[in-house]
Amino acid sequence: MSADNKADACCAACGIKEVDDIKLKNCNACFLAKYCGVECQKNHRKQHKKECKERMAELREELLFKQPESSHFGDCPICFVPLSIDINKSALSSCCGVFICDGCSYANQMKDARSKRDPVCPFCRQPYASSNAEAERNAMKLFKAGNLTAIRQKGCEAKIVHNYGRAMELLTKAANMGDAVAHCELANMYGFGGGVEKDTKKAVYHWEEAAIRGNPEARFNLGVNAARNSKFDRAVKHWIIAASQGYDLALEKLKEWYHMGTVRKEDLTSALRAHQAAIDSTKSPQREEAATADRSC
Repeated sequence: MSADNKADACCAACGIKEVDDIKLKNCNACFLAKYCGVECQKNHRKQHKKECKERMAELREELLFKQPESSHFGDCPICFVPLSIDINKSALSSCCGVFICDGCSYANQMKDARSKRDPVCPFCRQPYASSNAEAERNAMKLFKAGNLTAIRQKGCEAKIVHNYGRAMELLTKAANMGDAVAHCELANMYGFGGGVEKDTKKAVYHWEEAAIRGNPEARFNLGVNAARNSKFDRAVKHWIIAASQGYDLALEKLKEWYHMGTVRKEDLTSALRAHQAAIDSTKSPQREEAATADRSC
């Protein structure tokens, strides 16, 4: 804050100016109003409520439509190249609960084979599980230790076997810890009625939380929901962001709507380029070697 602005700043409730011995604090929700203390903030709440809610909605929109720096998967912890949003191109290590790209997994396998030693995890260097039972024991250790990925995985497993009560419990816990996949899974349950009563408001909330954290599936579903409510510009904005993360379904929707005359040519062209750039950013020589080896099997 400049010296002039600081001199003009005053408490929104009592009007006292900010001077050396009086420090004003912003409203924690909208950051617009300033108060000299908690009592003034409480007294001014009724007058400030409308402005505060409007500004909070504006901030939410800015956050929601900000292009994510990466997908919710982030980078491979070994090579630091962005992980593909295709879950078949990375693997979860049961020993440490970390997703590792196929390229690093393959390179590690080749290294272990050349050294003729028992295979170990390329991240934590612990021996790989020798059986499904051992992998499950490893996963349970992580789960009991409060590992976020393990909690989410257990929630997803419960959902698959239709244990919806347990799924809701664990996915909600993971979502509260900031997990984008858990938010998306909860949104899908509320949005499509998977084991719970449909609740569009809750579905949209969780899709938005997942999208803000870089989940392109959630972003795509927000676009679909917007389109169903005739908010076509909003739907296109969501699909452009999802396509720029490499999400194929979003790109196909943009192509479809372009032929319908709803999407502008320049927007589709930009989305096509961004989509390809996202795909290219996940490529590496090691991953190409792994893909070639997989095709030859």
